[in-house]
Amino acid sequence: MIYQTIFAKSFSRYEQKKLGYGALVGFLLIVLSLCTVFKPYLGPLHDLNMKLSIGVDTKMLMLNDTGGSLKITKDIVTEILVEDTGNSLHMIEDERIVPKNPVNATRVSPQMAKVENNATKTLINETSISATKAEVEKLETRKVEQEQPLCVSEARTEYCKTQGDIRVHGKSSSVYTVSQKTNSFAENVSWSIRPYARKTDAYAMSSVRTWSVKTVKASQQVSHCTKNHSIPAVIFSTAGYTGNHFHEFSDIIVPLFLTCRQFNGQVQLIITDKKPWWIVKHRAFLKKLSNYEIMDIDGDDEVHCFPKVIVGLKRYHKELSIDPEKYSYSIKDFRDFLRSSYSLKRVNAIKIKDIGNQSKKPRLLILSRKRSRSFTNTNQIAKMAKGLGFKVIVMEAGRNMRNIADVVNSCDVLMGVHGAGLTNILFLPENAIFIQVVPYGGMQVDWLAKNDFAKPSEDMNIKYLEYKIRLEESSLIQQYPLEHMIIKDPSSIVKQGWEAFRSVYFDKQNIKLDVNRFRPILQKALELLHQ
Repeated sequence: MIYQTIFAKSFSRYEQKKLGYGALVGFLLIVLSLCTVFKPYLGPLHDLNMKLSIGVDTKMLMLNDTGGSLKITKDIVTEILVEDTGNSLHMIEDERIVPKNPVNATRVSPQMAKVENNATKTLINETSISATKAEVEKLETRKVEQEQPLCVSEARTEYCKTQGDIRVHGKSSSVYTVSQKTNSFAENVSWSIRPYARKTDAYAMSSVRTWSVKTVKASQQVSHCTKNHSIPAVIFSTAGYTGNHFHEFSDIIVPLFLTCRQFNGQVQLIITDKKPWWIVKHRAFLKKLSNYEIMDIDGDDEVHCFPKVIVGLKRYHKELSIDPEKYSYSIKDFRDFLRSSYSLKRVNAIKIKDIGNQSKKPRLLILSRKRSRSFTNTNQIAKMAKGLGFKVIVMEAGRNMRNIADVVNSCDVLMGVHGAGLTNILFLPENAIFIQVVPYGGMQVDWLAKNDFAKPSEDMNIKYLEYKIRLEESSLIQQYPLEHMIIKDPSSIVKQGWEAFRSVYFDKQNIKLDVNRFRPILQKALELLHQ
């Protein structure tokens, strides 16, 4: 009571009221300051709080995103490592790829295929941490030094890229990424890869050896290196449809170029499911691609250590094609590489200026076949072509790649029945003419002819012509009555499965070309060479 009397005497009523407001404001400021200081420890659970360990002392830094703008993607986990350098904090982002089922996962989420092009954005309160330009550049540099394998699943292929302390053990078909990090993502992660670039074909893939790509901690027991290598390595299989000339190029040779050309010869090729004859056949290409002897890894009990290993091959989903917008190379670059590998002389086909007085005749190569889809009147075709002014060469494609490459490159026009031998159009000079003879077989044969050779040739700077035979030109008319479903309705045979279809229209059919009907095709080829 006495204090109230003294207080009342010292201040007027107005001054008392003013002082009361000031005390209230001061109290609120003190409360707000206390909340700000202790909020990281008392904040609600629904706010995103990330604990980041610093060094071995396990210091914790709380990052709080009250705006709810930071989202964790289901298959992409961003780990932030913080280094304490005195007055500043440097953040290092490390993108990790973790499949939903990390053990023996043969397919991955769509984010995996795009991860190299996407930067995970972590929003941090600017009042607590601000990054300088130099620090941002350091973040970008450290992103490249990932220890977690990057495994990609695409339409036709799967492959894993590993970097760091990589150990390859052939006998167990295993690739180990040894991680120095101590987080939970550095162990018990495994991918199964069959390194052949036609993953959707169950028959082809059944013969391909399965490799495991595993991430293990350095603290775990892992075999020590017995052989050290200073260059990257690429592991691929020569199983699948190897033995078919078309598939050797579409499934292995072109994908090998896409995967290995970036290393400019400084790469170790490692073959699983080795076929010695295949290496001999493609030796010129392989020696141009790599400066080192090919390693046969199956059964090898050594532990080979590399700074970088790619398991499997990159591949564009279309046959004999490369998308220059997706990759750093085009099919033209691949053809130039082939030309260099086999020391081919001709870059461009002949250009006819005056057909009547042409001293040097254009060369026509007729690709012959022995077992099926062969021309039964090759001599008649050659005679007609010579009459039009061609110099004619008849040849069957074999395993001597240098001989094939030389002959094809020396010609201006190549013609042949749909089949693996037409893959050799890759050796034709620029502006050459390619004539595909399409056997009888309905829409299924037409589709294969279009997608296997017609479309790919468009990007090769080769001029394409097509000749579809009539039923009268097929030997099938001599084997089956006109009322038979094989003659009347090829689509009904398709329903019986590929083997049934192939055995009839590809394995049992030969062709007697109607030379008079075919003559305009060769005349058109001459016109194109004249342009």
